Amino acid sequence: MVFNKGLKKTVSPDDFDFKELFDAHYPMVFRHLMLIFGERTIVEDMAQDTFIKLYESPPKDFTNLAGWLIKVSTNLAYNYLRSEKNRKRRESEGIVRESFEQDFQISSEIAQVKEALRLLGDRDKVCLILKFSGFGYKEISEITGIGKSSVGKVLARALDKFKRAYERESENVL
Repeated sequence: MVFNKGLKKTVSPDDFDFKELFDAHYPMVFRHLMLIFGERTIVEDMAQDTFIKLYESPPKDFTNLAGWLIKVSTNLAYNYLRSEKNRKRRESEGIVRESFEQDFQISSEIAQVKEALRLLGDRDKVCLILKFSGFGYKEISEITGIGKSSVGKVLARALDKFKRAYERESENVL
């Protein structure tokens, strides 16, 4: 390496020693990136990427290599921050979109269930609601006045009627 007036290192691409440059400038690049990110793992990756750029496409003029490395590391940092911001935005939009679609699907299914229940007779509707609310045959019999031995048959028929009504509503929605 040639020293210019004892202050600046002048290095041509032909005679640069990558390891020497890395050892001399890595701490400066690392500190600079720490100011931007404050997170060691990201900083280490960005610093490594900076020196990969130096190795793969070194500057034409090595007079201000420190400035070049700072500029490259800053550009890499900004690109990373932009991509992270975009990724988070896309993820949040996906969550919102997914949430909206799920809400729509649920509300659509609720409407179909309500319409199918509306089409049933009162006894069938009450029996199904009681059964799916956790009541047993004995309790359903006491509440509705249906004989305990008949509750199972009434529920089976009511459920069959409900399924057919629900399927008709589903076909109407599509």
